[in-house]
Parts: sequence; structure tokens; C-alpha cells
Amino acid sequence: MIRATLADRAEVEDFLRHHLQIAMFPLANLHRHGMAGGHPRAMAFWLRKDGGAITDVAAITDGGFLFPVCPTHPWADLRVAMQGSAIAAILGEAGQVTSLRAALGLESAAGHATTEPHYDLSLADLVMPDTAGFTLRPLAHAPRDLVIGWRRAYLLETMFGQESDVDATAIKDIDSYLAADSHRVLCDGDTPVAMTGFNAVLPDAVQIGGVYTPPDLRSRGHARRAVALHLAQARASGVTRAILFAATASASKAYAAIGFRRIGAFGIVLHAEPQVVHG
Repeated sequence: MIRATLADRAEVEDFLRHHLQIAMFPLANLHRHGMAGGHPRAMAFWLRKDGGAITDVAAITDGGFLFPVCPTHPWADLRVAMQGSAIAAILGEAGQVTSLRAALGLESAAGHATTEPHYDLSLADLVMPDTAGFTLRPLAHAPRDLVIGWRRAYLLETMFGQESDVDATAIKDIDSYLAADSHRVLCDGDTPVAMTGFNAVLPDAVQIGGVYTPPDLRSRGHARRAVALHLAQARASGVTRAILFAATASASKAYAAIGFRRIGAFGIVLHAEPQVVHG
């Protein structure tokens, strides 16, 4: 595999677009942070070509998040390309993540690994639930301490709970959501009852992440209302497609109820400490 240059950007982006369902993270990072470095989410790419056309892309951020978009599974070549790299996480189609993790010799690295159902939705097929009495508001309209507490609880309930300082991570996350205007709060009247957001954004596609409802307010349809209202807003601005992966069975049920269809499984590996790839 060869390292992509800025001259390859358009071809890389076109390839990733053809694999949008598993490439939202690298595409959104490329769109926002580019390939020049200097930001934890700035992108670098390794390419495999056949007959002059890209067949595989391995995308890695400055922060060590690795995203395989590798239909031909060129793992031996990729291990050579990644030699000396510090890998903090691997995310992508579950089968590719499992194979790549083994090829890099990282299958026993400490951390968290999970596989989640993966969903896709054309927003033309969005099914709106009953939202009478509910409104979706910018995250800044909710008390900051409240949403920080919600984010902390989310971190503790999910794989992200391995963070050594959950309180600091929750604050950092909420501050980043506020800065990006990426998340929303669902209100019943004037009372916040759930949070939703986008963790990857393109002009025509979004990926949902960070959906949270406090335990005492669950099983009332709040998550599906929040997600559906947020997607309706996105659709009004020109977005045509949404992607997500679901952490729980109840989340899967909520997403299916508003039109999402399952397309496979998404793998998430988070290392407790970055792991250096050796030859």
C-alpha cells in the first residue's frame, strides 16, 4: 500500500463515497480537518490500487484512530504500511475490524472491543413518531450541568466508560458538541428528557451518535422522537441519508421504528493505551 498525497484527495474521497455506510468517520474528518495534519482528527490515507484504480483505503487520524475501508482485505500490506504507527482505536465494518486487529497483532491488547448492529436510512423514508407536546432544541438551551451529567452517565453505560477520568471526558465532549452545534435536547414542554446528536456530518449525510435518555425516562419513545426530529431538521437542510450503529437492543428497536434498516455490523475497538504496530 502507498501513502496518499494531497493530489490523491479527490480520488480517495470518491472511493470512500462509494463505501459511505462504513466510511462516515473518515469522510467527515477529511471534510472538516483535511490531510495536512495539526488536529487529532486530521486524516492520512494508505491506498491499494489495481489497474490504476483504488481498491482499498486505510484511513488514520493524527490521534491514532484507524478506519479500514478495505474490501479486498490487504492486511499483510497494511501491516507493513502501519509499522511504527500508534493505534488508539480501530472502527469499521465488523469483519474487517476483526481481521485487521489480528493482522496487526493487536487482538489481545487491553481495552474494549464490541460489535454493534449497523443501520442505514434514506431520509425520504423517515417515519415520524407522535411528537405532540415535544420540541427539539439546541443543546445550549439545556442546563450545562444537566447535559454534562447525562454525558457522564452515557460514558459509564457504554464502552467509553473505560476512560480514566470520566468527568473530564464528559465536560470535554459537551463543550465540543456546543462548539460544533452537533447535538440537540428533546424537551417535554420545557423539561429536557433526552439528547441526540451527529458524530459525523457531510453536506448530504449524517451519522447519529451520543443518543441518551435518563433511566427513569426510558421506554416512553423519547429517543426515537429526538432522533426523528433531528433528522427532519437535517433533511430540511439538504441531508438525504443517515447512518448509525446501535449500542443496545432497545436502541435498535427505536431506530427500526423510525425507518432504519439493518445493513450489517459495526466493529469498535478502543485501546486502553495506543498500541504500536511492529513488523
